[in-house]
Amino acid sequence: MRRSSPSISDVARAAGVSMGTVSNVLNGTVRVSPATRARVEAAIRELGFVRNGVARSLAAGRSSTLGFVIIDLANSYFLDIARGAEEEAGRAGLNLLLANSDMSEEKQRTYVDLFVEDRVAGILVAANHGSTHDLHRSAPGVPLVVVDAPGDHSDVCSVVPDNELGGYLAATHLVEQGRRRLLFAGTTELVPVRDRLLGVERAVAEHPGVVLEVEQTGNVQVEDGRRVGDDLVLRDPRERPDAVVAAADLLAVGVQQSLLLSSSLRVPDDVAIIGYDDNRAAWDSAVPLSTIRQPGEAVGREAVRLLLEELETGPEAHRHRLVTCEPRLVVRASTSGTS
Repeated sequence: MRRSSPSISDVARAAGVSMGTVSNVLNGTVRVSPATRARVEAAIRELGFVRNGVARSLAAGRSSTLGFVIIDLANSYFLDIARGAEEEAGRAGLNLLLANSDMSEEKQRTYVDLFVEDRVAGILVAANHGSTHDLHRSAPGVPLVVVDAPGDHSDVCSVVPDNELGGYLAATHLVEQGRRRLLFAGTTELVPVRDRLLGVERAVAEHPGVVLEVEQTGNVQVEDGRRVGDDLVLRDPRERPDAVVAAADLLAVGVQQSLLLSSSLRVPDDVAIIGYDDNRAAWDSAVPLSTIRQPGEAVGREAVRLLLEELETGPEAHRHRLVTCEPRLVVRASTSGTS
């Protein structure tokens, strides 16, 4: 038969004190004499007592843990978000527990339910795009903040990067480098990509004589970029774009690989390329990629601040809001010619 874990009453019995005294020693809320404290601590060590976090949360009225469901831990952008969230949670004396949904809506729901059952203080969700509808209904009574999921989230607080500004910065940089025929590559099925294209279009509209071509891709992976690059290689030089704005770094890497393999086109001399995200793909590419750096850590910090606001004000007084964080341009050899 499995032996149950020792309880506070077991510790109190072994130390010869009341359960209230044991609680005072554990919480440090009331002064206890050194001799009594020593007896209680000795009993804790002897019995191997471990505090029950859920029970303690119920007694205190609030947990010291936040749950964070992340869409893809393999993506350095989401790791940056987690790092910023953990930093801000730590400042408030809270712990952050991570779960990876791995692009699965089913896993996302499962982890949200698990965090609710464990009575965490609040939940952050970097959600699958299109899977955020009624997300707050999965966590009744628990503050929830949606991260990096553009759209109407009037029922919860949300934090997003300014993707339109990112697209604007990317295109403006290319124009300032003397490029006049821009190609935007990406799938506008994704809301962030659509917003990036809006920014590119705005920048082009501000510069007479600059033209823009849009090429839809199936996704934003390396193989999608290779197909874009292969198409550029086959183009008549008089009709070929002299710069590419890729909706993601992986897409930009694929374009670059195809152009470099052709041996007939040089990056950036013939075609400049700028990506989006500033993940490892941008750092390690054959020609270091200029890119738009996502404000991952800032997004994580703001998300935790929104949760803390709701915890402090309470659900009745709290007003949900959207916070937008600005990306920034990172210039490397793929547009400037120097690393």
